[in-house]
Amino acid sequence: MIAILDYGSGNLRSAERAFALTGQEVIVTSDPELCLSADGLVVPGVGAYSACMEQLRSIAGEEIIAARLSMKRKIFGICVGMQIFFDGGTEKNGSSGLGIWPGEVSPIAAPILPHIGWNTVTAATDSILFNGVADQSFYFVHSFAAKSQVPQAINTFCEYGEPFLAAVEAEYVVATQFHPEKSGDAGAQLIKNWVNTL
Repeated sequence: MIAILDYGSGNLRSAERAFALTGQEVIVTSDPELCLSADGLVVPGVGAYSACMEQLRSIAGEEIIAARLSMKRKIFGICVGMQIFFDGGTEKNGSSGLGIWPGEVSPIAAPILPHIGWNTVTAATDSILFNGVADQSFYFVHSFAAKSQVPQAINTFCEYGEPFLAAVEAEYVVATQFHPEKSGDAGAQLIKNWVNTL
């Protein structure tokens, strides 16, 4: 079973539908017991970094994620749901993050923001997530991103104005800056690749 963490951040239903295409039972919930017992936990995210962190804390989401990590249970972050895994973000007045990965989320140095639309990525050769879709395009909607490699992880980059992290694959936490649930067949395959690791 896969749990989509409901902490008031959008794209819950589209994420639910996309992960259900793998044949897994999928629930949208903020119930700590369900979130901890699920084979995989998906942390979506839409909107401002600080607002997402505030909403996450309002349902004890930090504790849920920390508990899953201590139990060595897998987590998938999407968009701002990826960004909050870092130490912090500079958006608006800035906010601390979950600190799972080192680094700061800052504005992309590009002439036109937000970065909206399809873009290719430079998938790491040892990526599991991008198996079979390394040459495909994925759908992005964001103005902020992490720029530095995450140590002891598989790092995949994208270029828009400057290089930024498009995906990170660590032992128990993987995340994408793009929206796999909005990325057609390539996104569906990427989700399936993650589900196959559970």
